Amino acid sequence: MAGPRRTIVQLLPALDAGGVERSTLEIAEALVRAGDRAIVVSAGGRLVPRLVALGAEHVRLDIGRKSLLTLRHVTTLRRLFERERVDIVHARSRLPAWIGWRAVRGMGRAAPRFVTTVHGLNSPSRYSAIMTRGERVVCVSETVRDYVLAHYPKTDPSKLRVVPRGIDAKSFPHHPWPDKDARRRATTLHPQLGGDGPLLLLPGRGTRLKGHADALTLLAALRANGRDARLWLPGSREEGRDHYIGELEAQAADLGLSDVVAFTPSTFAIADAYAASDLVLQLSRKPEAFGRTVLEAMAIGRCVVGWDHGGVGELLRTLQPRGAVPPFDGTLLERTADAMLDAPPPRPVTMPYTLRAMQEATLAVYAELDAGLNAELDRT
Repeated sequence: MAGPRRTIVQLLPALDAGGVERSTLEIAEALVRAGDRAIVVSAGGRLVPRLVALGAEHVRLDIGRKSLLTLRHVTTLRRLFERERVDIVHARSRLPAWIGWRAVRGMGRAAPRFVTTVHGLNSPSRYSAIMTRGERVVCVSETVRDYVLAHYPKTDPSKLRVVPRGIDAKSFPHHPWPDKDARRRATTLHPQLGGDGPLLLLPGRGTRLKGHADALTLLAALRANGRDARLWLPGSREEGRDHYIGELEAQAADLGLSDVVAFTPSTFAIADAYAASDLVLQLSRKPEAFGRTVLEAMAIGRCVVGWDHGGVGELLRTLQPRGAVPPFDGTLLERTADAMLDAPPPRPVTMPYTLRAMQEATLAVYAELDAGLNAELDRT
């Protein structure tokens, strides 16, 4: 028999795009499916219609703007929590967490339970420490858990819960390798990707932290060894990043790669992009909390090569160890990529990092707090 309907509020700066935003929608979907009420508070964005279509609610409030004026929203949030009889507040970003935490304080027995998720490896500081103040602290990988305990040693390990991100297998179905139809579609859009040689893919935003320069250097090395390899960098061409894309285009020209590289905006057909490729790269210069790209590519049936640090290294060591390369060892990166292009690894028999597993584990965290509250009420 199902318990009483809960009201759970998630807090984040905006609902435009990104892993945090995606996780917010995924948990809202799971809550609605479970019969709970899901409310998201943010400044809005292009994902709001999708959130509402799931059956969740959105409250527009700019709780992510770094300004002293944002503190006025503490009272607004407290009134919201009281009016809607909120059971759990789940903060997913630092400033919204501060606002939400202050709103919860002072509400007495009517206060919602407070949960945080550490989505990134933010620079340690008192400001970032708010993400460890949840009654439960969700860590998106073992890498994040280790990071929290190393930099915030006063954190009680017993309240940390590792809930890895997951992918929806329906959105990333297995494709044969090679997939000539997908490659043909990619070439029609971007003629630079034509030819009979292998296609390398590095999805990532237009920032040098994503390792685009390393991918260009790798491409040059592979071509120097006789491979007619091509490179697609979806997401590298971003509005407002003209200077950066100019740097990359200059590097490509210096390496003689201008005709075999496609610098493009991000694509909504990312699964088709994976299918078109022969090798997927994850070369972030800074360790990341998780590596969803690794999972998506492997689900499609493509091998991945990446720097062995952060969440990316954690996933590669677990699912495909020979794709994990010591950070910034360009020579070994080339050797590894070359070998994997000749003998791609088999598809994992099972993919443990699924969307449903992530949703169920998060709802289990909420249920822990429900059980704790019921026990407290029984004692009073």
